[in-house]
Amino acid sequence: MRRLAPFAAAGICLLSSAAFAAEQKEGMPQLDFGNPLTISQIVWLAVIFYVLYRLLSGWALPQVAEVLENRAAIISRDLEAARQAKVEADAAVADLTQATQKAHAAAQAEIAGAVDAAKKAAAAQAAALNERLDAQLAAAEQRIDAARTAAMGALRQVATETTKVVVTRLTGRTPKDALVDTAVGTALAARGQA
Repeated sequence: MRRLAPFAAAGICLLSSAAFAAEQKEGMPQLDFGNPLTISQIVWLAVIFYVLYRLLSGWALPQVAEVLENRAAIISRDLEAARQAKVEADAAVADLTQATQKAHAAAQAEIAGAVDAAKKAAAAQAAALNERLDAQLAAAEQRIDAARTAAMGALRQVATETTKVVVTRLTGRTPKDALVDTAVGTALAARGQA
């Protein structure tokens, strides 16, 4: 029934054309169905139409349908492969992001550890330097105290000799060593230098 549908449509068109031509005898000569040439042309048109229909429906259209099905299958397969590749790419990006974050955190931890170690080393070095400076300062203070004591001893001796010379020149007599030593000691003690 389906194969006869095109012929039925062609027949209806021809009948309507024939009816139209019968009404208009003075019309176009191509539609004069009383002419045997027109009828033979219509018969050959129907035969050619039928042959073309059989060729197209039996050979060409199935090949076109097969090509379309193959293309649809290829497109579907390619789309599925693209979806799978996208899923894998998304997973790879997530893995890469996670690895980058881990590496960043590890690098930050190493940097913080290195900074802490450097601070501890600097603090230890500063403490050692402070100890050395404190020891040098204490030694310097002891040397200063020794020098001061020596200078004070020398000052006492110089003051005693100067006192003897001054008293001898002023009085003309040489004073007793014990008396001069006691007077110089008292004077130095009063000034806080003894």
